[in-house]
Amino acid sequence: MYTKEALKAQLKQMGIKPTDTVVIHTSMKAIGDVEGGPDGVLDAFCEYLSDGLFLVPTHTWDDVTRSNPYFDVRISVPNIGLIPRRAALRKDGIRSLHPTHSVWAYGARAEEFVRGEERSGSPAPVGGCWDRMADWGTKILLIGVDNTKNTFIHSVDERAELPNRLCNTPFDVTVTDWNGKVRTFPMLHHSCSYTDDISLSYGIFEKPMVEMGVQTFGTFADAQVRIVDAMGCRQLIMKIYNRATEDIFLQYTQLPEALYKD
Repeated sequence: MYTKEALKAQLKQMGIKPTDTVVIHTSMKAIGDVEGGPDGVLDAFCEYLSDGLFLVPTHTWDDVTRSNPYFDVRISVPNIGLIPRRAALRKDGIRSLHPTHSVWAYGARAEEFVRGEERSGSPAPVGGCWDRMADWGTKILLIGVDNTKNTFIHSVDERAELPNRLCNTPFDVTVTDWNGKVRTFPMLHHSCSYTDDISLSYGIFEKPMVEMGVQTFGTFADAQVRIVDAMGCRQLIMKIYNRATEDIFLQYTQLPEALYKD
């Protein structure tokens, strides 16, 4: 069984600093036996990032839909795993008001980071939480999962204004905040004509990211960790999109070096 101190030692070994901004995507099954379970994992990060910012995705995209367009930040349960479900209910951090792709934030500048998400009209808009991770120097830790779970890449797609990534017709979504105040605004959801989940294609970026130094590897408990630099990730994928002549996921199963190397 891994203790919090053992987990914090692994974070240090990975090169994570207590002042860093870190977001995690996790598989508790891959992490293994940790003292305190999911809360033990969260506590280890909160304690280690004593002067930083700790972020956990608390997504509800599977439940907040056209047929059920309601999100209540106080009670809406994440649909992406044990650790997000625990984080969403904790009172020592703050959860953003994004109806489908919310983030729980703990630490320095947490309120500043999640501010304005109730105005998000799409899953990862320019200026929103997922997009600003690059500007805040965020390190993305994919713990026991791969880049098909890297939500940040959706923000690059939106920044690049890729076609065939969002639905054409918005729907009105109702968001209830921490004080019970209700807002209603139009929302777009992910939509692609040739796949139900475009993120399943994001693994194509791993080889370029490793070769260009954007992604390294580490270990957390029993899990392999992919450590991705958010700004480097954005810059590299934008370069690939700018050089490609058509949708890369339709054109390639492996990206040619000419798309990402100078």
